[in-house]
Amino acid sequence: MNYHYPIDETWSKEEIVDVVNFFTMIERAYEKNAKSNDIMLAYKRFKQIVPSKSEEKKLFSDFEKASGYSSYHVVKQAKENDRLIRMKKSSS
Repeated sequence: MNYHYPIDETWSKEEIVDVVNFFTMIERAYEKNAKSNDIMLAYKRFKQIVPSKSEEKKLFSDFEKASGYSSYHVVKQAKENDRLIRMKKSSS
């Protein structure tokens, strides 16, 4: 991992930890697998910290540019399926 997580300097330490945990779940879905329930719990906490849809899209975009991992697609899969989520990295 040679990239940084998108964070807001105004967040508390706890909020930063929780947002990083969410993005770690996204990584896990691509690199190994992640339980949909765990992803959704991390996403719900993420949304408490980042309630704005536009800010969410910006953070998702920044993370995808840095890592190649789509947070949107992982969350979408987790919402649609109650199972282990295993994503394949697109070759874009």
